[in-house]
Amino acid sequence: MERNVTLDFVRGIAILGILLLNITAFGLPKAAYTNPAWYGEITQRDAWTWALLDLFAQVKFLSLFALLFGAGLQMLLPRGKRWIQSRLTLLVLLGFIHALFFWDGDILLAYGLVGLIAWRMVRDAQSVKTMFNTGVVLYLMGIVVLLLLGGISGSEPNRSWLPDAANLQYEVWWKTSGSMIEAISNRADMLSNALLALGAQYGWQLAGLMLLGAALMRSGWLKGQFSLRHYRRVGALLITLGMLINLPAIVAQWQLGWSYRWCAFILQAPRELSAPFQAIGYAALAYGFWPQIGASKWANAIACVGRMALSNYLLQTVICITLFNHFGLFMKFDRLQLLAFVPPVWAANILFSLFWLKHFRQGPMEWLWRQFTARAAGTALARTSR
Repeated sequence: MERNVTLDFVRGIAILGILLLNITAFGLPKAAYTNPAWYGEITQRDAWTWALLDLFAQVKFLSLFALLFGAGLQMLLPRGKRWIQSRLTLLVLLGFIHALFFWDGDILLAYGLVGLIAWRMVRDAQSVKTMFNTGVVLYLMGIVVLLLLGGISGSEPNRSWLPDAANLQYEVWWKTSGSMIEAISNRADMLSNALLALGAQYGWQLAGLMLLGAALMRSGWLKGQFSLRHYRRVGALLITLGMLINLPAIVAQWQLGWSYRWCAFILQAPRELSAPFQAIGYAALAYGFWPQIGASKWANAIACVGRMALSNYLLQTVICITLFNHFGLFMKFDRLQLLAFVPPVWAANILFSLFWLKHFRQGPMEWLWRQFTARAAGTALARTSR
């Protein structure tokens, strides 16, 4: 099957874009990811950095990646039940290892678990419209649960929103100089909390995004089968709509001083609602302007990153954990300064991808994933170069 280079490019954009937010999770305490005022006060520089990232990137690139993951489930249907289940089960195992032994911000486990449910819904969907509408309903249910959680939450912030000095000191210690057992114990606690959140709230949204992505693939939209004018108009419309939904919540959070009562749950909802619009809008612009974008060397380089999405996602973890946890850079930079680390990591992703795909057909983790999937599914693979 001939590769869809535009799809690879969009996947590469998603992987690179995710780092814009993950760099905060790597370099600052866990609370900083959702609360820019995690240390009690906030500088103008931190506030503006948070606001711009929230408007253009926060949740958007994760949503884009989830949409593409769902599109991948649609593409895998001809492989059959055993192949898909084996592939997703191995992803769950890899995510568990990644979350427990390397980084508490893992997404692979969640994608594997939800994917094991979502692929059946993709398979059994009678039409594109049914699948798309089901995805919308599931996503909105996740937002409703988020609002319900906001309604029953108290007004006093917890440690995950506003950690005290002792908690911050402890987090710095176990991430930078604590024992491996201490680190695993803390990651296990965070993993259990993440799984609870997945089952109660985020899993609804993730499943919805996967179904939306699968519907867009089955309809031909993610295959580039619509006109350039269509993609450009849809891109401009959806990005504008998403920003209009999200912007009032950004302003409100700023005005409220990131108060836990309103900002931890309720004012997160507009961002979550806006994310699919902007994510699909970003993809639409890539398709709409592909004749101009695709001719550049940068587009090919980013498409190579997308072809090796799993390898590059894990490479980002290795680089950033080494820098912040082992080289002692954790909590040494503010939100804006941390963005200076993003371009070098992007460069590492791009150079690694270009070098590897010059010699092999697949990324290293992609190759291993495929080999183990074939063994687990009892399927023979053709003898091709890696």
